[in-house]
Amino acid sequence: MTPEKTEYDPYYEKYISLVDDDLLARLPAQPAELRDVFGTHGEENDTFSYGVGKWTVKELLGHIIDGERMFAYRAFRISRGDATPIEGFEQDGYIENAHANARSMDDLLDEFELLRLANVIFFQNLNDTDWRRMGTASGLPISVRALGYIMAGHVIHHVNILNERYIV
Repeated sequence: MTPEKTEYDPYYEKYISLVDDDLLARLPAQPAELRDVFGTHGEENDTFSYGVGKWTVKELLGHIIDGERMFAYRAFRISRGDATPIEGFEQDGYIENAHANARSMDDLLDEFELLRLANVIFFQNLNDTDWRRMGTASGLPISVRALGYIMAGHVIHHVNILNERYIV
């Protein structure tokens, strides 16, 4: 079920390559994984940033949530046969306006969990044609299947960054 390289821009390989198991098993497991990893650093570190201009821990989680919404929106539209090109999004502007640092970590984790639950139900009800359907996002061709793998890989990618740069 892994997407073919023709189903996505090479940029997304860094996410897709991180998903080495069954996508429909990986997606529902990630909310608990995020609770484990984001709960290990302590509340006093939720607004820690490892450098000037870098996101805080809460902003990193906010970005994961934004990505979840964007990738799901793209997958939804493309799966339904909407051929209208989908615009890109500028992640830093979204972070600036999300107010993640003013929220509790539990609130952010709850939001991700609920979004992911809805997305898992959505993906579980796609047929083979839906999974393979192609559309255009950010000016480039992409399949619904690739978007599912990107969603899972995006979370893994940012958990790796959290572990490498934030948790000491």
